[in-house]
Order: sequence, then structure tokens, then C-alpha cells
Amino acid sequence: MSLVRLALRFALPHVDIMAHRRCLFFGPHPDDIEIGAGATAARLAREGRAVRFVICTDGRYGSRTIPPEELVAVRQEEAISAAKVLGVDDVVFLPFSDGADYDVDSMLRAMAGEVADFQPDIIFAPDPCVASECHEDHLNVGRLARRLACAAPYEGIMASLGAHSAPVDAIAFYMSAKCNVVVKSKGAMKAQLEAISKHHSQAIGSDIITYLRLRSVQYGLSRLCLHAEGFRALGTTEMHCLPERG
Repeated sequence: MSLVRLALRFALPHVDIMAHRRCLFFGPHPDDIEIGAGATAARLAREGRAVRFVICTDGRYGSRTIPPEELVAVRQEEAISAAKVLGVDDVVFLPFSDGADYDVDSMLRAMAGEVADFQPDIIFAPDPCVASECHEDHLNVGRLARRLACAAPYEGIMASLGAHSAPVDAIAFYMSAKCNVVVKSKGAMKAQLEAISKHHSQAIGSDIITYLRLRSVQYGLSRLCLHAEGFRALGTTEMHCLPERG
């Protein structure tokens, strides 16, 4: 660890995810939030935080056996059931097609509308800076969420997107390779795995479940607990500068 990184660790504490009261989760597809941040979402809901899931695409290409138009309704039902397992009743579906078959600016404006409506103080989204990420929906949603996290407090910028400002002071990227914040699961991983199992149409393999269990233990060991989730979390200062912290 460089001297600058060490000094910054003490000079500016990392984002405290659990200190936030209104938590907006953006998911590219109906199962991504559960896989990437399900335990944390469950814990936030359990501890009385306001939590909303916004599913940005309809997931129509998530099956090779179910026709796309039929799959849309199936995946929405699965997403609602999975969210309920995590204690989340507020689920919004945006009208965009899976497979990046949409206008990105239209998605940005729709996501901005959700930020304005929910008034979150923290946003969750997939990390768009992962070198191995190849799915354009994941990349788009992560990039747009990153843009909104920075723009949300500014009325003029949000007005240009057809929305109002919101008091966002942090973004937490899930599915990240460079996590700087760890959240103890405190028993919430059981709910996460049950929620993932609600996505029957996806036939999520045992390899993914094994990966999540091992990753949870890895982060748990860093916090002297059994299970935890990791995020690349940025506060308002880190969004604009301090590259050593991102």
C-alpha cells in the first residue's frame, strides 16, 4: 500500500453503506441485484431502510427454450417473488429490451426519473469498470448509474434530463473486482440464496452459488465474520477526484 493510500484511508473514511436511509438498486436484468448485492439489500430492508429495486431491461433473452415475449412476464413475476424474500416490496420495471436493443439516452432519462421519484441517498449498480464484463446491459446500467450518482444533487443537470435533483451522496458498485467496502451479511446470505432460487427460468448453476459462498466467506474473513459482501463504494469527493480511493 502506497503512503498516499495509507494517508487517505485515515484522512477520509470509506463510505458507510449501512448509514444510508434510502437505497436505490439498479439491476440490468431481473436477477442481477440478487446475485450481486442480495444479502446487503436484505439486511438494509430488515433494518428498516427504504429500498427500491429498478430493473432496467426485461430479460427477454434469458432463456433458450421460452419465447422472448412470454419470458418477459415470467421474469417479472420471478423478480417480484425474489424481492419479497429479501424484504423488498418496491420493484420497478423499466420498458427496455434485453440485449442493449434500446436508446441509451432514453434509459438515462428513465433512470433519472426513478432517482428523482425515490430520492435516494445511495445508489447501487453493477461496476462498469470490470475488465472481464462483456454484457452491454451491465455496462450501460453501470455507466448511467455512475453518471446519475454524480449529477443527482444538481437541479440544473437533472432538469436537462427531465427530472428533479436528489440527495445522493454515494454509489456502491456490486459485481466489482476492486471492492473497498465490506458489509457483514449477518445471516442475510440465506435470504439471498433463496431469492436467487426464485429465478426458475434462469437455471442458475451450482457454480455461481459456490462462487457466491466462497466470495462471501472471503469478505467475511476480512471483517472477522462468517459472511459478507464487497462493494466498490464512492462518496461525493471520490466521484470527482482521489483516484487512489476508487
